[in-house]
Amino acid sequence: MTATKGKVVRIGGASGFWGDSSVAAPQLVGSGMIDYLVFDYLAELTMAILAAARSRNPELGYATDFVDVGMKSVLADVAARGIKVVSNAGGINPRGCADALANLAREMGIALRIAVVEGDDVSEKIPALRDSGQRDMFTGDPLPERILGANAYLGAFPIAQALAAGADVVITGRCVDSAVTLGPLIHEFGWSPTDYDLLAAGSLAGHVIECGAQATGGLHTDWEQIPDWANIGYPVIECHADGTFVVAKPEGTGGRVLAAAVAEQVLYEIGDPSAYVLPDVVCDFRNVCVGQVGEDRVAVAGARGLPPTASYKVSATYMDGFRCNGMLVIIGIDAAAKARRTGAAIIERTRTLLAKAGLPDFSATHVEVIGAESIYGPHSRAGNAREVMLRVVVNHPGKQALDIFAREIAPAGTSWSPGTTGPALGRPSASPLIKQFAFTLPKREVAIRLRLDGEARAVAVAVDGGFRPETSAPAADGPAFTPDAEAVHVPLVKLACARSGDKGNISNIGVIAREPEFLPIILQQLTPASVKGYFGHLVSGDVVRYLVPGLRACNFVLHDALDGGGTASMRLDPLGKGMAQMLLDMPIAVPPELARRLGGPLGPGHV
Repeated sequence: MTATKGKVVRIGGASGFWGDSSVAAPQLVGSGMIDYLVFDYLAELTMAILAAARSRNPELGYATDFVDVGMKSVLADVAARGIKVVSNAGGINPRGCADALANLAREMGIALRIAVVEGDDVSEKIPALRDSGQRDMFTGDPLPERILGANAYLGAFPIAQALAAGADVVITGRCVDSAVTLGPLIHEFGWSPTDYDLLAAGSLAGHVIECGAQATGGLHTDWEQIPDWANIGYPVIECHADGTFVVAKPEGTGGRVLAAAVAEQVLYEIGDPSAYVLPDVVCDFRNVCVGQVGEDRVAVAGARGLPPTASYKVSATYMDGFRCNGMLVIIGIDAAAKARRTGAAIIERTRTLLAKAGLPDFSATHVEVIGAESIYGPHSRAGNAREVMLRVVVNHPGKQALDIFAREIAPAGTSWSPGTTGPALGRPSASPLIKQFAFTLPKREVAIRLRLDGEARAVAVAVDGGFRPETSAPAADGPAFTPDAEAVHVPLVKLACARSGDKGNISNIGVIAREPEFLPIILQQLTPASVKGYFGHLVSGDVVRYLVPGLRACNFVLHDALDGGGTASMRLDPLGKGMAQMLLDMPIAVPPELARRLGGPLGPGHV
């Protein structure tokens, strides 16, 4: 470790998902601030999309934006400046991605050593797993028949080995999002598989930047404080050998690097903060601290690590029929009521037509009225909305049935509600319904390979695990809270920041107190029971609360919260991105003097 003392490795996060902005890579490379450029593309939803794409064209299955948008614009500068690139853009076809990038480099006359990490594709094991009775780790359902693909979430050590072998660019298939950052840090600082605290710190660094501009003010609760959205900066982390790092952004860019926004990102899409399970390490983020150390500079420290588990999580995708989504605009008095009646009529009519055609009923139907705050359920304040969008979603085993449904959307424009219109009254198209199936697989059964310079070599990683959960019970409800007679209700947003995300059918909401004195008030009233009651119209499973003292925060994990989540969900918000915003509107009782300090009580209709 002596050789790396004082060394700083600078990594820029250029992509948070497939579809992130084309401005990120040129901005980061042009800043002159980075040694590594990393791209994260692979949400669970993305894997389903890639599986569908490859089923239509075997040459696809990777994030094409990585080559056509991300690298094409910066490849010459990356090569000239010696910047290394790491990306999981390979998806379910990493060799195809590498070939496309190699072709681009040849066309531009640039010499590029591209390494490919393989082994995450475990599809060939599916028949044996099905025969052995493999079940989904969340639902307990048996392994479906029509599996499109199955990929294990690999770790960072294969990436580090590729860099050590001299790769300029490392392309992986499915790995955990943070691995594209942890891999370079392992390589640069010589961290070993048993440096658990350091691996946890490096994983946290990757976790903070894996969603791009979410670390530089994107999605921040106090969005009004974030300037120049159009020119928002993408994150640069300055990492040290002891695992500490500073989050920054290129000079002259928009956005802001704020401690509160970074804290939101630390809690984003994690479950138990004492045991955030990754392939290389189990992370304990309970005592992580963030601190403003300058304008647009936030220091992060305090992650602890525990031995990893002996298994990889595997995400499989399968086809479960088809889905069609029809939309209409309805304007005028009682627009929401007219929209709900229209949606019911469309479903009733098409069910009759399906029966006449000898086809089975829809496997699922869903009606939402956008503009009437239907997702808020009993908390809606839309009142007599006069302009709404009707959204009708149906699933069916066969495409023929959905063709009938699609044909019957447009007739609503002349048949039923006055004020029915829309920017386009054409027929919607049916699309394959791709769902996910998750399970674990022993690491010993996954063979990882590295391809570089036309040669393949085996990659050895630690497989024994050793994780033993520490004593860390979730924070339970206390006695039922009864507000003082003089208490005034204010929205939670006056007391806290929050951010929400998803893992399959689970949503998490990280809630960070704005001041230390606010945390006891929040914990007293924002309990698992009260949050479960607030989201009773959306959440059918348990709600668990975990404490995060280092951030003066708590993290809520809401089970069975997203109607299946991802592509399986029929909701307008299948990923739970809006749930924190909904919770921040929850009334919290505070003393009158504190309410005055915070800017007054809620307006009419809040209590």
